[in-house]
Parts: sequence; structure tokens; C-alpha cells
Amino acid sequence: MPSLGADMEAGVLMEWLVKPGDRVERGQIVAVVETQKGAIEIEIFEDGQIQSLEIVPGTEVPVGTVLARLSASDAPVLRSEAVAESAPTLPEAPASAVSDTVSIRAAELEVPAAALAQHSASAERLRISPLARQRARELGLSEAVLAQLTGTGPQGALCLRDIEKAAQTPPGVSPLAPHASPSARQKALELGVDLQKVQGSGPHGLTTAEDVERVVSQHALEKPVQNPMRAAIAAAMSRSKREIPHYYLAHSFDFEPALSWLEALNETLPMEERLVYAVLLVKAVALALKKFPEMNGFWQEGAFVPLEQIDIGLAISLRTGGLVAPALKQTDQKNLKTLMAEFRDLVNRSRGGQLRASEMRGGTITVTNLGEQGVESVFPVIYPPQVAMVGFGTVLERPWVIEGQILPRRVIQVSLAGDHRVSDGHRGAMFLARIEKLLHKPEKLL
Repeated sequence: MPSLGADMEAGVLMEWLVKPGDRVERGQIVAVVETQKGAIEIEIFEDGQIQSLEIVPGTEVPVGTVLARLSASDAPVLRSEAVAESAPTLPEAPASAVSDTVSIRAAELEVPAAALAQHSASAERLRISPLARQRARELGLSEAVLAQLTGTGPQGALCLRDIEKAAQTPPGVSPLAPHASPSARQKALELGVDLQKVQGSGPHGLTTAEDVERVVSQHALEKPVQNPMRAAIAAAMSRSKREIPHYYLAHSFDFEPALSWLEALNETLPMEERLVYAVLLVKAVALALKKFPEMNGFWQEGAFVPLEQIDIGLAISLRTGGLVAPALKQTDQKNLKTLMAEFRDLVNRSRGGQLRASEMRGGTITVTNLGEQGVESVFPVIYPPQVAMVGFGTVLERPWVIEGQILPRRVIQVSLAGDHRVSDGHRGAMFLARIEKLLHKPEKLL
């Protein structure tokens, strides 16, 4: 189960798109996982053959849990316990074939190297996630108390929900995932119902969609439940403001050269190939990062880890409310035509609920553009573990001094939210100036 957000602890496997024995290729979609931000497609990053499916659809599993096993060769297919009831019994695979299999783990789904930093010795002894340990400190839970808790994370590691539960339950009691059908989970997500508070009437206490609807109709919930996406955003932003010492800078500059150049270029292009100015902004940020690497990376385990690859996360608002920030991979290396096609595709798939796992967790810095909303200034909140975020406001016509003359010019404001543990206002100001300089020569962005 890949990590698809800074505060994601678990996800629900909704659907398998492959079966044991299928040949798969790098980039192929193999499963759909439900998170607090909606259904996300999970792609595979190795060529090979599916040996077994380890998780039954409808199951909530912690981040890092093995979902399936893959072999690089045509080894005999393994019999999966997760699908034993529906799958025919197959001959047991020889030990050599088993040893050739590769676990599909979050660590192998192209997670940046910074995200795989080793835990401290104490974390190895206790098996606790960094986020869970941070929360335990805030609650004043000692090592002795933590040692009595039962973890629900990978290899029994303590995760955030274990710590939150510990504040209300005796030591040794761990929270259990709700036993609910996929349709019940979907209905609960739509209606904002906490499945922990629903009494199941199905086989072995399984919660059904009808149980969820009954609870809503009877007004049996103890208190309103926050929309899952808003809850995920709240958790990430609260963590950001709690942990990151933000500083803010804003700079307005003449956007006329870039817009005039873009308008002239678009007149020569077919309607379906024309560019929007947001693509210029994103490309300028990506190129500016080459000279300011301290803005492109993650804060991990108490230190900054710069990243060579520049993947710009795009803040995209959803029609149903909330937002996502999928990544535009290798932004600095692509021409404007390619970026425009990928930009349009990301927006469409984001609003259609068809994002992929690698896109959700790959951003090395995020850009937000609220120009369409008429907002002149944007002061963003950094999305951890990133260390910077860039915002652009609306384009406004303003009187501007050009070579001693006051002329009407189209002006835009760029803002920066920076992490003071990594950079400072001096470097931040130079970074914004670099963005301006690049946009004053837009032909070099091609």
C-alpha cells in the first residue's frame, strides 16, 4: 500500500484489475485504492507476472502492507490466501520460484530516496512511524506506555491512529478497521458517516450499505463527521503550521512581455494546441529551481534532503469541494507543448477521480494559481514534507513606469511560502526575482 499523502496511514483496496498469472508492464494500472481524497489508481513499476494477490477488495490496510507479489520470470503462480475461496487450488511453487518473487511495497513504487531514510535506533526497537512518535510526544506518552500498545502498521509498527486511540483506550487495546462491504464504505464516504459507529447486520457482523443508510435516517450519529477530504486537508495543514516555521514573500512584476508573446504564439496554433499562461508560470518555477535547489526537496528525519528531479505539484480544486496536488513529472525537462497536454490531462483526471498513486505523492514543490478567482495575493501553506510553495494571483492592469513613462501594463504577483529551517528571506527573494527574469524572456521557456 503506497503512501499517497503526508498524513495517510491506511487505504482501502477497492478493486483488483489483474489476476494471478497475468503479465504486467511498468506503468500499468493494477488496482484501485480508496483514500480520504478519493479513489486512486495504483500502477506497477516493474515488468513481470502477478504471482499472488494478498489482499481482498474492501479491506483497509496500513501503508507499506504487501498487496500482491510479482515475479520477473514465468514462475508457477502462487496460491493466494486472499483469494483462496474464489481461486482454484494450484500446485505449490518450488522454493526457487518463491525466492524470485518481488514484494510490491510502497518502497518500490518510486518513492523519492529521501522518504526511505532509516529510522533512529529507538524507532527500530519500538517500531513506530515518525508521525506517530511526534503525536505521542505531544500527548506526553512515555516509551513505557508506547511499548504496551499494539501497532496496526507494517510489521506491527505503531501508526498515528494507534496513538490517537491510546488517549482513550487502555494500553494493549488497538483499534480495528471497520468490517464493512465496499458499497458500505462508498456510501459512508458519500454521506460522511463514521463506520465505527454503525452496527452491521450482514454475515459475521458485516456492515452493509443499508446499515449506513439506516443510521443516517434514524439520526443515530453522536456528532457530525467531517468530510473525509476536508479531514485529510485539515490534518496535513495543521501538521504544516505546527512543525514548519513559515516565512512569506510577495513580489509584483510586469507580466506584459509574457502575455503578449503567448498571444502571438497562440494565433499560429490550432485551437486544441493553444497554451494557457499557467503553463508559463509552472515552467518558469521549474527552471528557477535549478539555481535554488534548497526550495526543491523534503524535510525528513530532522534534516533537509534536496532532490535532483523537479516534479511540480499542481494545486487543483475539485468541483465537489476540496483539492488535490498531483505532480507534473520532470517539469523542467519538457517543452511547453508537452506540458500543456499533461497539464490539461492532470486537471481532467483530477476532477474525474482518475489520478494515479505516483502522481499523488510525487511533488517536490507545489504551485497554486488562484488567478481565475480574482485574488491578487496568495499566501500558501507548505505541504509537508515539502519545504516551499509558490502562489500566483490574478493578472491586473496597473499603471507601470517603463523607461520614464507611465503606461498601462498587465501585472501579476508571485508569492513564496518558505521553510525557515532550510532557506531564508534573502534566498527566497532571489528565487522570486529569477522567476520574474525568466518570464520576461518567455521564448526561452519553449
